[in-house]
Amino acid sequence: MKLTYTSLVALLLPAANARFKEHNEADRVQLFPDGLPEVPKSTEKFHIELAPGDTRWVTEDEKWELRRNGQRFFDITDHPDLGSLRTAKVAVFPKKPKFQDEINPLLTNLSKSEMKDHLTTFTAFHTRYYKSSYGKQSSEWLLKTVRETIKAAGAEDTVTAEHFEHPWGQNSIIARIPGKTNSTVVIGAHQDSINLWLPSILAAPGADDDGSGTVTILEAFRVILQSEDIIKGKQENTLEFHWYSAEEGGLLGSQAIFSAYEKAGRDVKAMLQQDMTGFITRTLDAGKVESVGVIVDYVDPNLTEFIKKVVVEYCDIPYVETKCGYACSDHASASKAGYPSAFVIESAFEYSDNHIHSTDDLIEYLSFDHMLQHARLTLAFGYELAFTDFAKLEKKDRDSYYSGDL
Repeated sequence: MKLTYTSLVALLLPAANARFKEHNEADRVQLFPDGLPEVPKSTEKFHIELAPGDTRWVTEDEKWELRRNGQRFFDITDHPDLGSLRTAKVAVFPKKPKFQDEINPLLTNLSKSEMKDHLTTFTAFHTRYYKSSYGKQSSEWLLKTVRETIKAAGAEDTVTAEHFEHPWGQNSIIARIPGKTNSTVVIGAHQDSINLWLPSILAAPGADDDGSGTVTILEAFRVILQSEDIIKGKQENTLEFHWYSAEEGGLLGSQAIFSAYEKAGRDVKAMLQQDMTGFITRTLDAGKVESVGVIVDYVDPNLTEFIKKVVVEYCDIPYVETKCGYACSDHASASKAGYPSAFVIESAFEYSDNHIHSTDDLIEYLSFDHMLQHARLTLAFGYELAFTDFAKLEKKDRDSYYSGDL
């Protein structure tokens, strides 16, 4: 049966009204006070890239149809030349983690309740769709929370958090912890959510996609600021935490940021994306072991190998290799710009959350114990690479190559 617009709204409206709310939150959302809205069909065209060299022009409705069918893509309309200014080099990373004495005490300060409190507020927005007023409000709340985190750590003199502005309303956020050099390690998550049926109307709590990643890296950020060495900038490299807007629209926010970095000649040594960190039900139902999903396609292989070692050293669960396809999250924007990037997810991709992009992506399905493991990974990854002397590491690698030791 082919659904009409009216019948689709009628089917989805009960779920939309059943959105997650805080216990003290009045439901003031009136979706259709004057009857069903007219949703005009947009004739604007967008240039998307579904695979390297495979591009086409589509309408916005066609974008969402592709997404509903599981197809991921870059929307390259505004950044068709991303990656044209840089030639990706072979990246070199430490052979093994070595800052256990500094990192292990910090790991004990990670808090499930902090993540749950933040995620409860974050999912209370009707949607975080990047073109909506709610998306703008949620971004403003998130920036305020990041700045409060900096203030609570007593790090206002050195650490900054700012919006990276976008024309669609919801801005990305960049928190910057300066190091001895401008060489930069980036940790990212996307802040927007979407309901792929009627993005501008229906609820999209986005608890797992990517509220979970958002609060996971926020918690790692909170605790890494408890390191006096980090606050004082004793680390070799600058450390940045990014919360991207408009990932669901085709990696729009992260493309804008990494395009700006590419044009400015920024030296990004590594980028790790956390997109969906809390759902384990399907993994356990399949009789599989709870694990961190390490994406192995369209990523930097050397950085990915280092991340596996970080999981083994600092997490209480193992990793599993998995694939997610082209342009499947914001790390792809970094890769396209010529920067080494990697992506971890809550499970093997085939067991990831099946509630996403709907009214049903709710906190009740998530495991904060599992999110804590991702927070451990994030904090350890950030600390290890912040203190890595990449110039020395790369020189050692060159010397080994020319001496025949490799």
